[in-house]
Amino acid sequence: MKLSPREAEGYFAKPDADKTGLLIYGADAMRVALKRQQVLAALLGPNAEEEMRLTRLPGADLRADPAALLDAVKAVGFFPGPRAVLVEDATDAAAPAILAALEDWRPGDAQIVVTAGQLKASSKMRKAFEAHPAAFATGIYDDPPSRNEIERVLTQAGLKNIPRDSMSALTELAAGISPGDFSQAIEKLSLYKSGDATELTIEDIEACAPRSTEAALDDVLNVVAEGRAGEIGPLIRRLQSQGTDAVALCIGATRHFRTLYACASDPGGAAQGISKMRPPIYGKRRDRIVRQAQGWGAAKLQTALTVLTDTDLTLRSAGQTAPAMALVERAMIRLAMLARPR
Repeated sequence: MKLSPREAEGYFAKPDADKTGLLIYGADAMRVALKRQQVLAALLGPNAEEEMRLTRLPGADLRADPAALLDAVKAVGFFPGPRAVLVEDATDAAAPAILAALEDWRPGDAQIVVTAGQLKASSKMRKAFEAHPAAFATGIYDDPPSRNEIERVLTQAGLKNIPRDSMSALTELAAGISPGDFSQAIEKLSLYKSGDATELTIEDIEACAPRSTEAALDDVLNVVAEGRAGEIGPLIRRLQSQGTDAVALCIGATRHFRTLYACASDPGGAAQGISKMRPPIYGKRRDRIVRQAQGWGAAKLQTALTVLTDTDLTLRSAGQTAPAMALVERAMIRLAMLARPR
């Protein structure tokens, strides 16, 4: 049977120990691994490996020894409780062994859990699981985690007392980084808040969130918007070392100054303008953007956007010969000087 993403989330939390098997496939190996880890923990409990109720088989080995899977499925365990055989990184080369094990499976045998990369609809393995009356197949896609998924991860980490703005910030964080990085951030948050019963704040999240290229870009843009021209050079060198190019930096700056302009030009003022931003902006970043917008004003921000547009056109010009990052750095310094009160 084929599980939709919504159905799969419920099944991962409460798998049926009497079913024949489960196929989890997807292009992102980390996302697949996290779901496999979740479903096995729910199916077998915490001590499955120690009690030898979980057998792991590399998918590549089944081509040379196709009987290994069926032998593991039929093996009788020493400890009571549900059993499973995990076939990792399977391809259609392993399909004959997997299809034979599905066909010969009987109640009391170990459940067959298979992980794979991206599979086409024509895949023999995918077709077999989707057509089987007592087995499931589900694809894992690069969609941001749902609210239920985030709440499950937080509950497992023991994090409670999370106000609405902090949950919104976590949702935004989960959408912006990989699942593995998000899990590590939540684990770090759990340790950070250990023994602390107070509310989880935006500041707590910022303290534990991974520092990415986006965060380094934000540092540069805040320095520019706040008129700190002397700090621009070293920060741009750091961005270069992380692989950021001049066009990406110019695009990021344009986006930031458009946000400031939208806030500054709102008839109700910057504080009202920022409340209309989508996605929403929270915490210290919200306060900082409001201050920057108020400090610049709509007129100077129009000038800043003109500078950035001209710089972008120069970067994309066929006749441009000057070093691209030097052009952007010069534009940033010009904006920082413009930000200073006169």
